[in-house]
Amino acid sequence: MGESVLNRIAEAIAEAENTDPEELNQPLERFVSTDAIRDLVAHKSNSWCLQFETQNHVIEVTGNNNILVDGEQERPSF
Repeated sequence: MGESVLNRIAEAIAEAENTDPEELNQPLERFVSTDAIRDLVAHKSNSWCLQFETQNHVIEVTGNNNILVDGEQERPSF
């Protein structure tokens, strides 16, 4: 579950930059502890929010599965 959130974060950043996640030039680990994200996702409660900055964006991840890049909600990919 934690890995899927990390993938969704990368996809949301890539979407904001109009590129593929593989084309992102900075690894997520450079800006935030991915272990911390995994721990939050695994937490019993969903009443948490994590906000961090990358070189070009402000990312917000919440316990109720929302990911925002620069205040814009990620579009679910179905």
